This record gives sequence, C-alpha cells and structure tokens, in this order.
Amino acid sequence: MSDKKKNGAENVVWDLNDLYSSVDDPKIASDKKHIFDLCESFEKSYRGKVENLSAEELKIALSKYEEIYDLSGRIGSFAYLQWSTNTEDEAYGKLVQEVNEMGSEISQKLVFFSLEWLQLDDEKAQQLIDSPTLSFYKHYLETSRLYKPYKLEEMQEQILSAKSVTGRSAWVRFFDETLGAARFELDGETLTEQEILSKVHDPDRNIRKKAAQVFTDKLQDLSRTLTFVFNTLLADKSTNDKLRSYPDWITSRNLSNEIKDETVETLVTSVTNHYHLVQRFYELKKSLLGLDELYEYDRYAPILESTKSIQWDEAKKMVLDSYTEFDERMGDITKEFFDKNWIDAAIRPGKRGGAYSAGTVPSAHPYVFMNYDGKIRDVQTLAHELGHGVHQYLSRKQGVFQSSTPLTTAETASVFGEMLVFQKLKKQLDDPKEKLALLIGKIDDTIATVFRQISMNRFENAIHNTRRNEGELSAKRFGELWMETQIALYGDSVKLTDNYQHWWSYIPHFLHTPGYVYAYAFGELLVLALYEVYQKQPDGFAEKYMELLEAGGSDWPENLTSKLGVDINSPDFWNNGLKVIEKMIIEAESLAKESK
Repeated sequence: MSDKKKNGAENVVWDLNDLYSSVDDPKIASDKKHIFDLCESFEKSYRGKVENLSAEELKIALSKYEEIYDLSGRIGSFAYLQWSTNTEDEAYGKLVQEVNEMGSEISQKLVFFSLEWLQLDDEKAQQLIDSPTLSFYKHYLETSRLYKPYKLEEMQEQILSAKSVTGRSAWVRFFDETLGAARFELDGETLTEQEILSKVHDPDRNIRKKAAQVFTDKLQDLSRTLTFVFNTLLADKSTNDKLRSYPDWITSRNLSNEIKDETVETLVTSVTNHYHLVQRFYELKKSLLGLDELYEYDRYAPILESTKSIQWDEAKKMVLDSYTEFDERMGDITKEFFDKNWIDAAIRPGKRGGAYSAGTVPSAHPYVFMNYDGKIRDVQTLAHELGHGVHQYLSRKQGVFQSSTPLTTAETASVFGEMLVFQKLKKQLDDPKEKLALLIGKIDDTIATVFRQISMNRFENAIHNTRRNEGELSAKRFGELWMETQIALYGDSVKLTDNYQHWWSYIPHFLHTPGYVYAYAFGELLVLALYEVYQKQPDGFAEKYMELLEAGGSDWPENLTSKLGVDINSPDFWNNGLKVIEKMIIEAESLAKESK
C-alpha cells in the first residue's frame, strides 16, 4: 500500500495474548489435555444419572459442563481469530483443523448429557427449570428442550459430529481460504477481495465499472470451485435436515433464533411488499448522480465527488464520542477495545474479507475484526462491530450458554451503534448537500441491511429447495435463481448486467450460517423502532438499553425487547420500521430539491 493511501489503520492489529501467545504456545497442548481429563471425569460422574439429579446436583453438573466449553472455546476462538488474519498460513490452518477435530471429540463424549436431559418427561423437566436453584440456567434449559423432536440416538449424533469435521467444516474453510487467496489486478495494483469490493464504492464511475468487471472475471475463474462448494454444502444440510426430520431448511435456524416460523414469514412478506421503496430510492439516486441508467456497480456510488480518506484516529473519535454521549459506561467499554488492542483493522494479504466481532468466551473478552479502508462506511462498520463487542462484553456475566443472543437480537447493539454515529455526524452538518450525501449513504446501508438481505433470504430459500428438488445445480442455474430474486428487488430502477449473475458465489453467510441473513433485517427494523422510542422518551432509555445488552441470551427475545417498549410479535411492528425508512427517503427527496 502506498503512502498516499495510508489511513492510520495499517498497524492496528490485535493482541491475542489474553488467549494464547502463538500457535506454538505450549499452554494450548496442556489445556487440550486438561479438557479431555475434564470430559472423562464428567462422563464418569453423570452418564446414566441425569434423570435422577436433584436441582442442586444439576446445577453443579452444568457448572462443570460450562467449564469444559469455556476452555475449549478459548482455544477455538484463538485458532479462528489467528487464521482470519492470514488464511494462507498453513500453521494457522492446521490449528483450525485441530480445533475442529477437538470440538467434534468433545461433542461425541458429552452428547449423552444433553440427550439424557431431553429424555426426561416434560413435567419433571419443567420442575427443574422452575427451580430457584437453577434460575441462572433457566433459559438455557428451556430452549434446549425445543430440540427434543429433532435429536437422534447417541451413536448417530456422534457419527454426525465426527463426519462434520471432514464434511461441512472442511468445505467452509476451503471456501474461505479460496477467496482469501484470491487476488484482483486493477490498473497495475494487486488487490485483495476486500480492496476490490471497496473500489465499487469509488466516486469515479470508470473505476467502479472496471472493479466490478475485474471482480466478476475472478468469480468466473473460480466458478467451478465455488459452485461445487455450494452444491456440497447444500446437499450436506439437506441430509442433516432429513435425518433430524426438520420440516423445512430454515427450521433449525428459526429454532436457534428462538423465533416462530410465522414471525419470519411475516417479516419476509412485509419487506418484499415494500420493494417499491428500494426502487423509489434508486430512481432518486440515479437523478442525483446525473445518470441515464443506474447499473449494479453504481448502487453504492457517493453523490459527492469526495475521495477524502477518513483517518483511523478520526474514526475512533467518532465512534467513542457517539457511544460516550449515549452512555458513559458504553464509551468506557469501547475505549478498552482501542487501548488494549482488541481490534484488528489492517488490510493485508491473506486476511479474510468482511468484519465480525468474536465474543470468544466469558472468561476472556471480545475481539473485533475488520478491514479498514478509510471510507465513511468503514466508520459505520467499526461502529457496528464495536456495538457487537460492547454487547458481548456485557453479556459475559450470563455464562457460556446464555451470553450469546439469538441472531435476531444479536444485531440490535451493532445497528444501534451505527445509528448513534450517523445521528452525531448528521447534527454536525449544515450544508444541505453534505447532509444529503450522508443521508443517501445511510439509506444505502439500510437498504443493504433490510431489503438486500431479505432478497438474499429469498435466494437462499430458492437454492435450498431447488437443490433438494432438482439435484446438483449448475453455476448457470445458481445465476438464474440469483437474478430472479435481485430483479424482484430492484425492478427497473437498477440495470443488472450479465456479470451480476455471478455475484452470489462470494457471499460467506450462505455457507457459514445458513439462514442467517434475515436476522440483519430483523435487527435493523428493531433498531429503527428502538431509536424512535429513544427519541420520544430519552430519560432512562440508556440504562434500560444497557440492561438489555447485559441480559445476553438469558430470556426470550420478545421479553427482553418489551422492557424497552417494543412488541416484536405485533403485526404492525415490521411495517412501522419500514415507515421509518420511507420517511428517510422522503427527507432525502426534500433535501435533493433544497440542494439544487
């Protein structure tokens, strides 16, 4: 990277010493041995005895169970975090594989415990769930019972766990390493996936168009490989779903998200019924950009011709100030991420694309991963991931099994963090043109989070069901299904070229966490509702919000959000959130007239 392009994030790399010092740290081997010693002791103590455990005895057992998963999660977190920074490093990949194999062994040794718990009759299980002695584990115990109809016999569960190491997990890793190793040649520069995708946001249309072509060419080069990976993982999920008798491809995800199938259907229907808002917005953007036709590579074009790079320290200040103004404690926690090197933001060869916040384990702390390129959207990404980080930091008190939230509410803190930064930036602007540019960028992000994610959910639904009905799919068939769902979203407002039919193949969520994407829409609409509450009733809101984050996954999502005045089961809930998006578009249209 040339000096001209430096943004201050080049040396922002995390310090993983709170987990382990390196892949060669001898403590990893000793901890692995200790884990299996704990597993052996646990099995001797509890195999065949769960049905007769008292509430106090079950509490002790769960505490020991947590200890095993906290320690194994520590090794697993370190391995994945380290590998993410360089997917081409063989030593990092080796440790990831060892961790996957270790996790499978642990699962095989301990699966008896969850199966024996599920074998308890409902009345006896409910007595234990309601016992004051087990109050800390109540939600974990009650949600685990949801899986009772879908569990197999112990030997079958062990086989599935063992085969996943050389099956699903291996293919997902191969996908990540393939794209991590991909390089893109643009105007004499050799770019990573993250860097080439960043060029599609460039104010220069010629650069956007060339970047999109270069990216497409590489996806075409990798088409056979990526298509095979997708087919294999779709078939793998289909097999597992059949074995477990899940009625639909999305059932397991909805169970994990603690949400009813009907609620997801209502969300999807509400959003798809409002695709006209997307088309209305892109007609406005086409006009603002002065274009006769808006192509897919124009969607994220900024409307002001600014190439200013936002320095890392400036981004850091934006996020810290926004978070601290909302709640001082929130700001203090966020500051720890910067001060203690819990963030990896530097773009470098081999580093996987995208961004995430890893909660790791309750005995440690979260880490934030991103690829900072100095754009305003990178500031929003930083705010997003630090929102997750604060959430994970606070929820550690709920322990291994209840610190994580369902995906539906997992996006609450991240999207709320983005909103805080956006509102702060907006208040600082007086020029209508600058306000409009910021608002257009925010609507771009909101459309990507709500509407595009639901269109991707429709693509996922199509590929899972089509793979099950038609067998292995060709790259062309994937492309057809992708284009159907994207044309439905954009209508005539965006001209999708033939190149775009290949752009399904690089999206990791489809493979990492099937069914994930609707959670983004859920989270965005929930935050829009929460922010409306905050604006109308600011007194005491921050305190309640922090309590929500601290609760983690210790209660049902509707119970947690209801404390902030939101009813996610209300039929009007989704439409109210969509009305807020419509208001943003109306404001943009008004500012556009004012800016002329």
